[in-house]
Amino acid sequence: MSWSVDIALALDAATVALLAAGVVFFVAGTIGLLRFPDVHSRLHALTKADNLGLGFITIALLLQAPDAWKAVKMLVVWLLTMLAAATVAQLVARSALVARPPMDRQP
Repeated sequence: MSWSVDIALALDAATVALLAAGVVFFVAGTIGLLRFPDVHSRLHALTKADNLGLGFITIALLLQAPDAWKAVKMLVVWLLTMLAAATVAQLVARSALVARPPMDRQP
């Protein structure tokens, strides 16, 4: 086998591993969203896990990017998504603090 085939297989294996890690974090965030009792803990679980999941998936896609321009576009989308997620999380947390919704269930 040549070096180019070995490198391609290594990149494919790293891509699959990073995609799997991203999916695990997305599933963990979804479970946290469904299981935690109040708005703030749900928001924490969802934003942390989804940001990590999106990061892993973006890195996996960067390994398969055909050129630098597409890689830069993926990074810009990832950064804008992180900025939007942080802003929306802050707004939801602040409005939940003002509204003080009751807990869904007692621990």
